[in-house]
Amino acid sequence: MELVKKMTMVLCALFIIAVQVKAQSFEEEQKAFKASYAAEYKGDYVGAIAALQTAYKADSYESNLRMGWLQFKAKNYTKSLEYYQKAIDGKKFSVEARLGYITTANANKSYDKAYNMYEQILKIDPYNNTANYWVGVSYYTAKKYDVASKYFELVVNMYPFDYDANHMLAWTMLSLGKSSDAKELFKKALLSRPGDASSTDGLGKCK
Repeated sequence: MELVKKMTMVLCALFIIAVQVKAQSFEEEQKAFKASYAAEYKGDYVGAIAALQTAYKADSYESNLRMGWLQFKAKNYTKSLEYYQKAIDGKKFSVEARLGYITTANANKSYDKAYNMYEQILKIDPYNNTANYWVGVSYYTAKKYDVASKYFELVVNMYPFDYDANHMLAWTMLSLGKSSDAKELFKKALLSRPGDASSTDGLGKCK
């Protein structure tokens, strides 16, 4: 019986120590994030990275996401993509990490990587307006107007007064020979952004 009591006391002591260590670890992590934000606010991205590094955890989604952003701001694009990928690996359904990855990929002119990530987002969130819009732009650029229109239409249905979606769907419809539809869409775009040169030009091309 005495042995059981001693074992219980030891286990309780170990549990208390573990809780204290975890609490201390969180305090250090929070302190590192705070210092990182402060440095970033001053435009000191190297300092922000160094501050976060003091409590960086390789298996932490938050640490990797934050590090991906800071490396992007510091224009260390290869490292940024690596950290964002770690964040994605840690949270398989994360859209925000994929959007961060796309921002870096575009800055690094890795457009194929950006497009592939948009496709991944649509598998997770088929109605994501940002992904639908840019996949539509990709098909429009490839002159696959019939496919592009489906993506733009989805965005316009969700955001009927969005300038970009109306503007691109208008040009797509014009390219498909649907001048009447294009005309109405250009008008909507011009109500959202009066006097816009591209939409004004497009409207002038409608029969």
